[in-house]
Amino acid sequence: MSLPSFENAKVLVVGDVMLDRYWFGDVERISPEAPVPVLKVGRVEERPGGAANVARNIAALGAQCTLLSVVGNDEAGACLEKLLNKHDNLNTLLHRDNSISTIVKLRAIARQQQLLRIDFETAPSHEVLHAALADFRAQLPFADVVILSDYGKGGLAHIAEMIRSARGAGKPVLVDPKGDDYQRYSGATLLTPNRSEFREVAGSWKTEEELGSKAEKLRTELQLDALLVTRSEDGMSLYRANEVLHEPTQTREVFDVSGAGDTVIATIGVMLASGSDLPAAVRIANRAAGIVVGKLGTAVVSREEIIQDMG
Repeated sequence: MSLPSFENAKVLVVGDVMLDRYWFGDVERISPEAPVPVLKVGRVEERPGGAANVARNIAALGAQCTLLSVVGNDEAGACLEKLLNKHDNLNTLLHRDNSISTIVKLRAIARQQQLLRIDFETAPSHEVLHAALADFRAQLPFADVVILSDYGKGGLAHIAEMIRSARGAGKPVLVDPKGDDYQRYSGATLLTPNRSEFREVAGSWKTEEELGSKAEKLRTELQLDALLVTRSEDGMSLYRANEVLHEPTQTREVFDVSGAGDTVIATIGVMLASGSDLPAAVRIANRAAGIVVGKLGTAVVSREEIIQDMG
């Protein structure tokens, strides 16, 4: 299959954004103060994370993206905005909340192994979330597809309302879920839980048939058009009414799975916004995920890399 043109696709992304900071260095000794390794930092990297990584993936594919979220009025928020502004096809609408700190995930890494992760986070205020909801309604008419990227950090308090508005406007809504309360995602077009997230909500299974019946039960209960369960080394499975599409994993060396879910939902969103059907979108997203897990940290995939991978 050939890839459609992505340049006119317009995707609106709403959700929890964060700044991923990486401290790379070497460990040559143990601390005399406690039995912990001493990391001598040689290099620092900063990348957009969470919903910001979804937006960055969309921009990297060459589509048009608008990102709507909340950050603190702080250095990390300014840094995140600066990183996102490097993309000409990415429009950022970041509400500043003076009462919070921008979410930061700090990772200490030696020899491509993560030694430690430190998280800084506070939930956004009600007033800012209401302002973001008004912005959402204003941006909705310009989007072909809506992606709601829920990292459980409080930025999507009005998600049920957003789904209703988007579906009422005839826009497909893709949701990357979090937590065990999936009722708030009712009526979405597509939900994309990973294997452990799905297990948390539906319970464990022993056979493919059992997995399929649990997926269909959840899909029906939530009135979803489709449910996509991403399954790491077992690929991904798309469940629609009376239909299952299983995509085997693209075998290659796995470096880092962090952010792979962002790449999957971003690629599906861009494909749908470009006129593709859902099965074709899932097939290409599976390829994109196979490429991105071969990269360290939250990373992106370009349209050219996917074309090259398709041979």
